[in-house]
Amino acid sequence: MSEATTRRAPRRTRTYLSIDYDKREHAKRHGGLWDKTRQKWYVLGDVPAELLNYVDAAASAAGALADLKRTDAPRATPVLRTPPSSDRQTDLFVHGLYDVSTKDAQSVMDVAVFRLSKKDKRAGEVIRHELPDGYVEVSSGPAGMASVWDYDIVLMAVSHLADAMNQYRAGKGSGMPSRMFRPHASDILKFCRRGDGGKQASMLEGALDRLKTTNVKIVRSTTLEDGEPGRSAESQGLISDYRIVSSTSSGRIGVLEIEIPRWIYAEVTRSEKPGILTVSDDYFLIEPGIGRFLYRLARRAAGTSQAKWSFRLIYERSASTGTLKKFTENLRKLIAEDCLPEYSMAEEAGKEGPLLVMTYRTAPKQVGP
Repeated sequence: MSEATTRRAPRRTRTYLSIDYDKREHAKRHGGLWDKTRQKWYVLGDVPAELLNYVDAAASAAGALADLKRTDAPRATPVLRTPPSSDRQTDLFVHGLYDVSTKDAQSVMDVAVFRLSKKDKRAGEVIRHELPDGYVEVSSGPAGMASVWDYDIVLMAVSHLADAMNQYRAGKGSGMPSRMFRPHASDILKFCRRGDGGKQASMLEGALDRLKTTNVKIVRSTTLEDGEPGRSAESQGLISDYRIVSSTSSGRIGVLEIEIPRWIYAEVTRSEKPGILTVSDDYFLIEPGIGRFLYRLARRAAGTSQAKWSFRLIYERSASTGTLKKFTENLRKLIAEDCLPEYSMAEEAGKEGPLLVMTYRTAPKQVGP
């Protein structure tokens, strides 16, 4: 093996910060990360100008000394990635990030209706999740199964639709919003906190292909009007149609239209209390697919309290292609990091195996992100 193959990339220096609780959002927005062990905020590499006034020189020196004493073992990929330099959430005029969640859509929140791996595209596969009152079946076309990162586009569409409905209900809109969502490609990348690189813009078409051809079928037991037991089946894509017009020379997207599927449109617009949940904008910074799945699971089930699941149940609902043993190892790494937005993670012994406990971090007690 050559020297180039074995050489490791140098570690980026950690600079610790002195951040008060009310400044935590400012720290996160400009690349700040939370060190649970030292209970301190820090940044990797160069300190952004917006955080220079918060540098804690003493803590940084102590951290550097501790780093020198560590072994040179390779470091794991961080759970939360650093926000892009162009991160400007407030420029998009959306008052919140939302996801659908009502009684009719709970099955979609309870199981993975997308793949959680970036490597395995799972083209032409069918995943079936058994539920107490039926099942959810996810099937993919030749373009591959939509990923949890592709689903960011759906979250943006839901958020803009919810914002438009809030304006309409307040008498400020020009009318009921339509199902057609027309964002700029750069707005999608900024909203999902991915930067605004041209290469990323060219990848949108592939994501839309996967979202359109990933089909979610929900089958439930029901009761007919005459009291007889019945069965209901609904099947739709994660988006309906889309249209892209782009330059053949530069690849720049000039026109982008995404049709929101009927089931999502109905969830957001059909009542005074729409079936949506607020989502932390730091959700987009969660790197592992399983981390994103766990956050969504906790957001619906735990809310502002606590929820528990067995490791095995989470493994089954995630539709992981790996073994339960490997899944358990990865889950315990996430628990050790414990840096998902809004929720703390812990392991607890259960009668039939280990349990994951996710607890909402209430503002008065919260010391981390």
